[in-house]
Amino acid sequence: MTNQAIILENMTPKHLDSALDLSLQVQWPHRREDWELVHSISQGIAALQKDRLVATVMMMPYGDDAATINMVIVDAAMRGRGLGRKMLEEALAKAGDRTCYLVATQEGLPLYEKVGFAATGETVQHQGEPLQVEVPAHVKWTESGDYARVVALDRAASGHDRSALMEILAERARFAVIRDNGEIQAFAAIRTFGRGLVIGPVVARNASEAKALIDFLLAHHQGRFVRIDSDVSTDLSGWLIGRGLNQAGRGIRMRRPGSARKKSEPTHHRNYALVSQALG
Repeated sequence: MTNQAIILENMTPKHLDSALDLSLQVQWPHRREDWELVHSISQGIAALQKDRLVATVMMMPYGDDAATINMVIVDAAMRGRGLGRKMLEEALAKAGDRTCYLVATQEGLPLYEKVGFAATGETVQHQGEPLQVEVPAHVKWTESGDYARVVALDRAASGHDRSALMEILAERARFAVIRDNGEIQAFAAIRTFGRGLVIGPVVARNASEAKALIDFLLAHHQGRFVRIDSDVSTDLSGWLIGRGLNQAGRGIRMRRPGSARKKSEPTHHRNYALVSQALG
């Protein structure tokens, strides 16, 4: 079995049950629905040995200039044979000239460096059942017609066109917003993921707004298991621990520059939480 040829093919829904088995093998919390979300907006590659799925990778484009590389998994029995690198190279080929981003584990760092990625920062994962908090009065749920402004703020904060991602989040997540003179200036999303719920993205002008948005979502989901992934540079970690969300892991943010270039407009907004480690 281990000497049989590996065949690479485009990932389709028929691969998702086996992909779920692979992610369970590496103790990821993803449900089949979480795989479906990523697959629906990504270009995936499946590695098959005979009829058995032995590796996965996905490339999710952000417009024409950027992409995330995610869901990189190699079956435990197939590691150390260069399959992980082959999968990454195939995903990068699909990305073309785009600048590519990913979040790596310490174990995966050497492989990503070999294909041109460099560390740019660190993420920290927090999770747990939140403590009771008050509902900030100035935070509200979105209303009909708010979607376009939310997408515009996400683009300003990320610097990339993530409209395809935001469109699917609009179907699966609930959004809270802060308005200033009637216009949305900050937002956060919460959706079902893994063992419970995940908060992200959180886009705001400052940490005070980000914390208010998170408190609003925590207050409305007491007793639920909640996860949030943020960049270490946001300095939210101690505050999140105080809200009952303990540290549960770290990741290394990495970037591989591409030749595609886009002029970024100045903005006062930033991302305080990732959609997920896979999606940025």
